[in-house]
Amino acid sequence: MTQNEAFEFIHDDTLLATSLWANIALAGLAILLFVYMGRSIEDPRAQLIWVATLLVPLVSISSYVGLTSGLTVGFLEMPAGHALAGEGEIFSPWGRYLTWTFSTPMILAALGLLAGTNRAKLATAITMDVGMCITGLAAALTTGSYLLRWVFYGISCAFFVAVLYVLLVEWPADAAAAGTSEIFGTLKVLTVVLWLGYPILWALGSEGFAVLDVALTSWGYSGLDIFAKYVFAFLLLRWVAANERVIGQTSTTERTGASPADD
Repeated sequence: MTQNEAFEFIHDDTLLATSLWANIALAGLAILLFVYMGRSIEDPRAQLIWVATLLVPLVSISSYVGLTSGLTVGFLEMPAGHALAGEGEIFSPWGRYLTWTFSTPMILAALGLLAGTNRAKLATAITMDVGMCITGLAAALTTGSYLLRWVFYGISCAFFVAVLYVLLVEWPADAAAAGTSEIFGTLKVLTVVLWLGYPILWALGSEGFAVLDVALTSWGYSGLDIFAKYVFAFLLLRWVAANERVIGQTSTTERTGASPADD
């Protein structure tokens, strides 16, 4: 199927099309809002958090334009054993995985910087996250074997467990030492709860057991993206803009070895 035919397929399905356009509109508004919110941030660490957070809607708007244009979608014949096997080519918005591969590491970078974690933990979280996204893409695109789709899905979930470990076990202690535990705790819960929705939706959607159709699956992912990205980013930037001094103390602590409690 050509890109033009893919574009027509998307826009012939109002529910599917609006799930993509809603994110384009909200990402655009988020970019403008976040630029405004970060206009007076001066601390270098706070600026890094702001840049990482701003990249989330920037990546998203690029990716969703790719999806709605038909550039980053495909049509796949599902392997024997899949619920949709034998029903012709099934719409596959594989471009979503590009969004997640580039945007979710920025979310983790912002959280890690907020927590004042070290480079090793930050690198671990980000590389595990990228592995999760890439193997998720492999699961979605594998058509030769139904079993191997789920093998890739299992590997992706294993990477996800590593990310959850860092978020739930390693970084809370770092955030407590940095004096950012309250906001980190809120964002941690928001992130974990919403990110758990993605593998569940994959399993229930057209890529997994096909309990949900393509349009409903797309809206599910779009809804998760809205809260996991734009609402998350707004809460984070609002706190950083109002508490830049706390972020600055974390930067000073890293340079001098002093504790924020000593101030």
